[in-house]
Amino acid sequence: MSQSPATDTSAVTRGVHHVGLTVPDIAATRAFFVDVLGFDQVGERPDYPAVFVSDGTVMITLWQAADPATATAFDRKNVIGLHHLALLLPEQSALDRLHQRLATTPGVAIEFAPEALRGGPVRHMMCAIPGGVRLEFIATAA
Repeated sequence: MSQSPATDTSAVTRGVHHVGLTVPDIAATRAFFVDVLGFDQVGERPDYPAVFVSDGTVMITLWQAADPATATAFDRKNVIGLHHLALLLPEQSALDRLHQRLATTPGVAIEFAPEALRGGPVRHMMCAIPGGVRLEFIATAA
């Protein structure tokens, strides 16, 4: 039975197609996603300039800031827009391995190591990647 538009509670969207991030150094950020996280580069627009990377589920568009020297750094408490991007890991041991790798990755600042999310079985960690974008990594319980 179809509901009228006024009472239909189903969402009109079907998930995330891509997320766009402006970065100060597109090559360094691309390298982080490809070399550290294992994403594939699935496209590029050198004239834009933009690089498109994907983990097979979500695509991330990386845009080069026009003038990184004068760009405003992100302030999560005072800037409207993306607070952080959260990426799902397949298991908690993968979260621990990633934390160990990120702890020695140049340009990465660990905000906090893997910990329980609100005391539940889900664990997460937060970091800033090269260029300052905040990423959260989440692993659900088995």
